[in-house]
Amino acid sequence: MEKLASSTATVPTRQFLFQLQHSLFPVPTFTTPKPFHRNRTELLSQLCFSSRHRRFQAFANKQDQLWLCEEPQELEEEEEEEEEDSYLDDDDDASFLSLSDKPDRNIALLDDYETEELDLDCGPDHRSGYVALLGKPNVGKSTLANQMIGQKLSIVTDKPQTTRHRILCICSGSDYQMILYDTPGVLQKEMHKLDSMMMKNVRSAAVNADCVLVLVDARKAPEKIDEVLEEGIGDLKDKPPTLLILNKKDLVKPGEVAKKLEWYEKFTDVDEVIPVSAKYGHGVEDVKDWIMSKLPYGPAYYPKDIVSEHPERFFVSEIVREKIFMQYRNEIPYACQVNVVNYKARLNAKDYIQVEILVEKNSQKIILIGREGKALKLLATAARLDVEDFLQKKVYLEIEVKVKENWRQDEGLLKHYGYGGQIRVL
Repeated sequence: MEKLASSTATVPTRQFLFQLQHSLFPVPTFTTPKPFHRNRTELLSQLCFSSRHRRFQAFANKQDQLWLCEEPQELEEEEEEEEEDSYLDDDDDASFLSLSDKPDRNIALLDDYETEELDLDCGPDHRSGYVALLGKPNVGKSTLANQMIGQKLSIVTDKPQTTRHRILCICSGSDYQMILYDTPGVLQKEMHKLDSMMMKNVRSAAVNADCVLVLVDARKAPEKIDEVLEEGIGDLKDKPPTLLILNKKDLVKPGEVAKKLEWYEKFTDVDEVIPVSAKYGHGVEDVKDWIMSKLPYGPAYYPKDIVSEHPERFFVSEIVREKIFMQYRNEIPYACQVNVVNYKARLNAKDYIQVEILVEKNSQKIILIGREGKALKLLATAARLDVEDFLQKKVYLEIEVKVKENWRQDEGLLKHYGYGGQIRVL
């Protein structure tokens, strides 16, 4: 640290920041899974990198001075270890942002590694920001997200609570970039630890949002959305602009849609109400125009041809889980956790993908496999075809069913599977 502190006067800001970063966080020896490009077969780089990191880099390049912190001070060896732990330990509450505060995206530590340059010169009129999609289960959040980016990323079924994770979808144009958070449906009652951790995903998406979209089902009687707003943005000091979307208008008579629009405009605390049919794309451009009017001016956080930062194996597991929802009934889809345990890309053969499905009871395993394994074979075939269509390549998909009792109540296991992510102070 002494060497770094003494060189701050002569070393350019960006170089100094990378020296500081490498001293605190050695270059990892593993390879982070690759995010998706719009054409799916092309991949961005060897490592995912933080959007806030980009904005800070752009600012640092222009200012050529380190304003993030004052002149570095010497740290004792034990203090340095404690500081590193505060960044790396997921269970350290001190390193997390309060859900009542919004993160400052202009300030960030260089927490990730970039292997190729990103063109940040988007012009003064370029808009960019985060958009949270909130709503109760089965109101069409995933369908709307897929429509807005122009391809299917979030899985869609006719069963409620299909979405478990906070899915990041990126919608880009020449003068804008919308980063959509497709969130799990807001639950009235939490039955498992999994449910409470999914609600953390909803809150964390809302904390990071520049504007919020609340979806309601046009077929149902009008009701106040206080519960949804309280779950998502109730604790925020500064409320973001909020749009209420009356979805599934294609299933309701025009006169009924007009009455419900009038009711929501009168009895809900939102900025505007727009009727849409996410399934057919009606009204989606109106939603985009509203978002554009609310997003702040700023650079692109991601390359314009990127549609998500999630890796391939995440989407493979989601496709398998979608087929489970479509093929099985009752409690079976909700008791399943899908993990990709092995993914081997092969040059002269089909890619090899090994998937495990966890269930809570042996009886559920029996139902999932079916007589003589026929049900599981049907599931594997349907999933393989969709995976091949998504990846644009042939794959060999192997599925194994295992019993893990009460996995939905195991907080440590749920964190390992990526549920209940918290926002770090960056």
